[in-house]
Amino acid sequence: MSIVSSPGLSVAQRYQAIRKFTEQIVEPLSPEDCMVQSMPDTSPMRWHMAHTTWFFETFILRPRPEYTVFDEQFSYLFNSYYNKVGDQFPRPQRGLISRPGLERIKEYRDYVDKHVCKLLISGELSGEMEYAIEVGLNHEQQHQELMLTDVKHALSCNPTLPVYEESPAAPFESPNQEWFEFSEGIYEVGHEGKGFAFDNESPRHPVFVQDFSMAGHPVSCGQFIEFINDGGYNRPDHWLSLGWTTVQDKGWNAPLYWVNRDGNWMQFTLSGLHPVNRDWPVCHVSYFEADAFARWAGVRLPTEFEWEHASIESGGDQFAELLMNCGMAIHPTGGETEKDQPAQMFGGVWEWTSSSYAPYPGYVAPPGALGEYNGKFMCNQYVLRGGSVATSSNHIRPTYRNFFPPEARWQFSGFRLAR
Repeated sequence: MSIVSSPGLSVAQRYQAIRKFTEQIVEPLSPEDCMVQSMPDTSPMRWHMAHTTWFFETFILRPRPEYTVFDEQFSYLFNSYYNKVGDQFPRPQRGLISRPGLERIKEYRDYVDKHVCKLLISGELSGEMEYAIEVGLNHEQQHQELMLTDVKHALSCNPTLPVYEESPAAPFESPNQEWFEFSEGIYEVGHEGKGFAFDNESPRHPVFVQDFSMAGHPVSCGQFIEFINDGGYNRPDHWLSLGWTTVQDKGWNAPLYWVNRDGNWMQFTLSGLHPVNRDWPVCHVSYFEADAFARWAGVRLPTEFEWEHASIESGGDQFAELLMNCGMAIHPTGGETEKDQPAQMFGGVWEWTSSSYAPYPGYVAPPGALGEYNGKFMCNQYVLRGGSVATSSNHIRPTYRNFFPPEARWQFSGFRLAR
């Protein structure tokens, strides 16, 4: 099966559907919303729209001699971090790019889409181009998730706390926390080679895992409130040194988007400000906070290999096939309990692990500029597993390795415990 194929859809149909979904994310927003960059780690919506288009123009269309570049200045403005392609406009200043405007960027998308679709329908694709197209489609889906997290952060900075999209949350009652046992052994981890995966998921290799237990559900908001009420943010004995310094410097006293109103915790969501539901998984916490909670609870975070093994033993490979695309979901609210196995391992919150983001044994970055996609970031980051409510459903797989610095909180990140 071709790496760009999908059951029931041609490559051109997949391309059009994924590109259209980016535009659906932007529909509730004004042109002014699309320009805001609320911190250096986020990007404006217009930049995401242009950058994902730049990817296809740069790696698919530019090498073709008959193609006419839409605007040569875009090569500099919308290159993210590909040094082999050329210089980049400084990331923290992307919000200063008021021109090209939103309409011009939409014209850019239409222009590139027309040329890419024509190429896809022609069938004139080399194996190298097929790979680049598949990376580009998955790349755009990653940016769709970033668009939701970035616009949430931007709207949260507005004192009126505007609503991105009205969406009532489904009621959910968290079950009692259970622990599930897993036996030690040598297990294969990493992508098996069926279907698409990012290069950082390979090569598949054996690892030794000792006996361990995994919590049946991610830590809930109610459990995290107990940590707060016990002085969790004020007791340095629970924190890594760098984490404690971060707490002091940034003045953290609760997860991101939580505010205390008259003694009651509220949280900002994409559907506005709501009371914190104690049964929902805690969300928008950093690795430092997850690690501190685990120490306070007398347990620990799982390694990424424990997490992957537990998810597969619990039927995670089947869950990935059943999940619907939940890219427009507003907030993680939990899921049904699975009998005799951990639940909510996919599509709720990204779950922090204790594993540093590093290459697997035998890892070799792909040649050319696409080799900069993952490998160059294997430093000072921690691995998250499982996917969130904002993750595209075909990215949900046991081997998927997300990664962020330990202080990052604006993603839909939570955690579960191990011992």
